[in-house]
Amino acid sequence: MILLDLIDKQLVNLLQINSKANIKEIALKIGLTQTPTYERIKRLEKSGIIQKYIAVLNKEKVGFTVEVFCQVTLLVHSKELITKFEIAVSKIDEVIECFHVAGNYDYLLKVIVKDMKSYQLFLKNKLSVLDSVGNVQSTFVMSSTKDTTIIKLT
Repeated sequence: MILLDLIDKQLVNLLQINSKANIKEIALKIGLTQTPTYERIKRLEKSGIIQKYIAVLNKEKVGFTVEVFCQVTLLVHSKELITKFEIAVSKIDEVIECFHVAGNYDYLLKVIVKDMKSYQLFLKNKLSVLDSVGNVQSTFVMSSTKDTTIIKLT
């Protein structure tokens, strides 16, 4: 773990809210001049604390209206099948997150698709055809009460 001082934490919190904010704007908010602010950002990027900058899309406005959590149980827990499953899932566009978990199932996938027909095709042609998949249970999102990428540092 890399230790961050208060200014680094403020900086990271501001960038998580608006990564397009300019250096001058950020510097004013954290009480530094532009040069040390820029240098801190570069140091945070180089250390890997800031991994990347992205645009977060409104799923519905771009036509993705169905969000599903898939609980996947593998047939066998061999290193080879686990690796093959993870590689295959990483190549499926509909899967936007994949977690290897402990509990009643092996993987939790977050899937977004345009509609129910698209989900049916995804399940039938992409997920259930993987050699290692034994069982899939789907939970459909009715609405989201919190959807954020922000990790608040204090």
